[in-house]
Amino acid sequence: VQCLEMTTKRKIIGRLVPCRCFRGEEEIISVLDYSHCSLQQVPKEVFNFERTLEELYLDANQIEELPKQLFNCQALRKLSIPDNDLSNLPTTIASLVNLKELDISKNGVQEFPENIKCCKCLTIIEASVNPISKLPDGFTQLLNLTQLYLNDAFLEFLPANFGRLVKLRILELRENHLKTLPKI
Repeated sequence: VQCLEMTTKRKIIGRLVPCRCFRGEEEIISVLDYSHCSLQQVPKEVFNFERTLEELYLDANQIEELPKQLFNCQALRKLSIPDNDLSNLPTTIASLVNLKELDISKNGVQEFPENIKCCKCLTIIEASVNPISKLPDGFTQLLNLTQLYLNDAFLEFLPANFGRLVKLRILELRENHLKTLPKI
């Protein structure tokens, strides 16, 4: 039995046992949960559902990098990969234009790519406990952002137009190296 929970559009939850006996029917899977499975890479089965997958949970594994194929999951709205071994967030993140929630906390991510700005639907970013020293200017184009968690990072400053994030309701910046805040 594979370590995986699935939820279909009909909200049926169960364990997925790999089976190559599909009768030509495409299974509609919207949620996959591979949390706490001791994985070193994103399972290839994920890509079988790239057209329907809306939520992917890869919490608490040992994943070091995100494969390019993951960014073909155009319906993805929530990507949760905290407590892994990621050292970077690939620029291909820009292709996830429907992404609303991103959790990359407790990794080794040092920076966000400039083109994170293409993820205009993002409302929640949890990136605490990462050695992030600065946010790219493109970050200030995430105008739908309502919650931003960057605790215990190495932030030294925020982008000059940070005040553009007018929908931001929760901003957590504890345990950083900030000396000043940008003018609003």
